[in-house]
Amino acid sequence: MTVTSPKPFTGRHMAAILVAGFGVVIGVNVSMATLASTTFGGIVVENSYVASQQFNRWLSEAARARGLGWRLDAGRTDGHVAVSLDLGSTHAASARIGAVARHPLGRLADVPLSFRRTRTGWVSVEPLPAGRWIVRFDVEAGRRGGAPSRRSAHERSCTCAPPRSRCGA
Repeated sequence: MTVTSPKPFTGRHMAAILVAGFGVVIGVNVSMATLASTTFGGIVVENSYVASQQFNRWLSEAARARGLGWRLDAGRTDGHVAVSLDLGSTHAASARIGAVARHPLGRLADVPLSFRRTRTGWVSVEPLPAGRWIVRFDVEAGRRGGAPSRRSAHERSCTCAPPRSRCGA
């Protein structure tokens, strides 16, 4: 019986291991960087420290808005933002809606939106370009005969690519 000795480990083997190892690392880094830059839906702020100081105020505004019991559903129809609003016991005919659509990465300028009332709700007068947007709605309602109005802010993230799409909470 012949015993064969194992092949010696040479410089070519080491070079192949190094090239394969670094190839995997570089390939993973390139794919992760591509995914991160194409799918990031966050908000870019000028100064993150200053923005963090506003965080508690934003939370209290959100809690106040939830406390009113109002429900706002938004979507995109034919290039415009469509809104349905349930104000509970508040008189809906007196409601006024305004909004600002902000591109998450600041690539496009903010788009102020004004709304007109329709039979089924409200529709933005201005069209909203296709893409991913964060829309901040300001709703004011309840002003009757000089009585103080109630104000609520709702923020929705919208991906407005198809002709009909929904905005999420």
